[in-house]
Order: sequence, then C-alpha cells, then structure tokens
Amino acid sequence: MKKKLITFLCILLISIILLFPMPVYYKDGGSVRYAAILYSVTDVHSISLDSETGYEEGFIVEILGFEIFNNVK
Repeated sequence: MKKKLITFLCILLISIILLFPMPVYYKDGGSVRYAAILYSVTDVHSISLDSETGYEEGFIVEILGFEIFNNVK
C-alpha cells in the first residue's frame, strides 16, 4: 500500500513539473509565451511594419519542439 502511494506521488510530481507552464513576457508589443517542458503556447501580439494593421496577432502551439499550429497574421 505504501509503495503504491509513493509511486503515485512521484508520477504526480513529475507530471506537474512537465505540464505546468511558466509565462514569459516579451517586450515586442505584448506577446506572451506559456512554456512548459513538454509544450509551449505563444500568444503573439507584436509590432510589425510589414502588416497593414501595424501589428501581428495569433497563436503558436508547439509540442515537444514541433510546431503544431500557427495562425500568426
């Protein structure tokens, strides 16, 4: 019983470490990146002179370092 509890707590602790995101704020107009060890989500809101609105908006989702979704305009 005690061994199962210790195993469960270890698995819970490891999953929290791998999945808990830490926010990183960029000074490019308001972009925020929520990064954990296994994934990262970036909410892009950056100033861009190339776009017609003057800034880029969108989301970028990466899992294990591979870009899964990108709709930055």
